[in-house]
Amino acid sequence: MHDGLKKTIVALAIVATGTVAVTLKAQGRGNPRPECANPKIPAAECNIGATPINLADPPLGDGPFLFESARPEHRNLRAVVVARLRQPWSIAFLPDNAILVTERGGQLRIIRNGVLDPTPVAGVPAVHAAGLQGLMDVVLHPRFAENRYIYLAYHKPAKGPTGTEVGETTLARGVWNGTALTDVRDIFASGASSTESSRIGFGRDGMLYMTISASGTGPDVFRSADPNDYAGKTVRLKDDGTIPPDNPFVGKAGYKPGIYTLGHRNGHSMSLNSETGQMWVTEQGPNGGDEVNILKPGANYGWPFVSNGRNYMGPKISEVPYKEGTEQPHVVWVPSIAVTGGTFYTGNVFTAWKHSYFVGGLREGETPRTGQMQRIEFNDKWEEVRREPMLRELHQRVRDVREGPDGLLYVVTAEAQGALIRIEPAPAPASTSR
Repeated sequence: MHDGLKKTIVALAIVATGTVAVTLKAQGRGNPRPECANPKIPAAECNIGATPINLADPPLGDGPFLFESARPEHRNLRAVVVARLRQPWSIAFLPDNAILVTERGGQLRIIRNGVLDPTPVAGVPAVHAAGLQGLMDVVLHPRFAENRYIYLAYHKPAKGPTGTEVGETTLARGVWNGTALTDVRDIFASGASSTESSRIGFGRDGMLYMTISASGTGPDVFRSADPNDYAGKTVRLKDDGTIPPDNPFVGKAGYKPGIYTLGHRNGHSMSLNSETGQMWVTEQGPNGGDEVNILKPGANYGWPFVSNGRNYMGPKISEVPYKEGTEQPHVVWVPSIAVTGGTFYTGNVFTAWKHSYFVGGLREGETPRTGQMQRIEFNDKWEEVRREPMLRELHQRVRDVREGPDGLLYVVTAEAQGALIRIEPAPAPASTSR
């Protein structure tokens, strides 16, 4: 089960009439609403009767771990454990070769010369870390050398309708002084709580793009189609968090002005294709229907009414995975791999991996211990050629993949005892023939 599904405990009691009463507790999302029992559409069902498979992920050893790629130019590879972290979420690289890593619990960590500083970076705002909320993404301003700006996507503590604490998807900006964040302030507050993953990235136009995920199941899925709610949308902002006047819905009644695209479920990356200038977003479906979407201004991507997937109890989200007026995904996974972060490879170390897009996966087909990284190879027209699963031998959930300034790939595993892993070339194994 992945980020669109938390464990559901079903207790059955036979009442005097002989009918079956069902008591539900959906961990991490509060008590389900009565309408969950008879959803209006399949995407709104609440996993009644779901039987999760619970199998602990094995601990990650010290490594390095040898593995192979299908491409003969980069056949021999190794995965090196750089640092151990708690639920790492995202990676950013500083010009001095230090690496920043967010931990979902609310800590920003720094790794210098391959060594994790035991003290978290100071200056991070208070974070609501519960369920699938917490400290999400970290990104440097494109002109970081001039302004020293660092951006954080996170869930800010807020009060819900009943007075309980909830997390609101928020964008903060701070100034890096070499050791800590200073002058940290929220520059965009979405007003959207009970949300999930958030990713940020700068486009070729200098604007900042951000995913604001909706709840993955239950009646709240309709928020993705509501133009007056930022949940289930991507937004486009100036670098100071204000709304660009040329956003597609500025001035349109009933629409939030920051919306760039709508009809999304759970966006787990925001990657610039430097060749085309397009922003690519990985989006988790339910049981099947993971997607890579290419953002187009004002476009609707169909959730929760159309999908290539099924919900967790089996019903198809839609008989036809297309509806007039919606955008088709560029890449689809059936079954789901619980797709996460994405990066284009543009470096000079793995030259045969040019035109490859790397994504993480938490688990495939709702089966534990099937986490992986995938390399998706495209031709010169960005049409898919092949997919290559990697790192499945580690049995770890992969949360993010990024290309480093050294041309190597860096991966974080989505475990309470997680890790930052570096992917690098390995020498060919010695021949055993005589």
